[in-house]
Amino acid sequence: MQLPQSAMLLRVFLGEDDRHAGKPAYEAIVLKARELHLAGATVLRGPMGFGHSSRLHTAKILRLSEDLPFVVEIVDAEDRINAFLPELDKIMQGHSGLVTLEKVQVLRYGTAGQQAG
Repeated sequence: MQLPQSAMLLRVFLGEDDRHAGKPAYEAIVLKARELHLAGATVLRGPMGFGHSSRLHTAKILRLSEDLPFVVEIVDAEDRINAFLPELDKIMQGHSGLVTLEKVQVLRYGTAGQQAG
């Protein structure tokens, strides 16, 4: 049985059209997380959503190219996530988005030295 370890989940909600330094903001976030050796990051593309503007973003046929919602999830130790926040702030400057933080319990599976993803 795996014993849970305390960690922090950083979740960033943003739009497909959000850009930073000429690339998608979600890509900039993941690349910066990798550069800083965070444990891992995943980008999820949502088929539908809305934010503070209440404007509906959807992947339906007639609105295929509309700014779809993206979520970036990063899990690591709380101190490492907190150290990443100033870098995230730089990337998110000028964009509307939502960032959530929550304490999580992590169970790791796989053999020693094997990395997921």
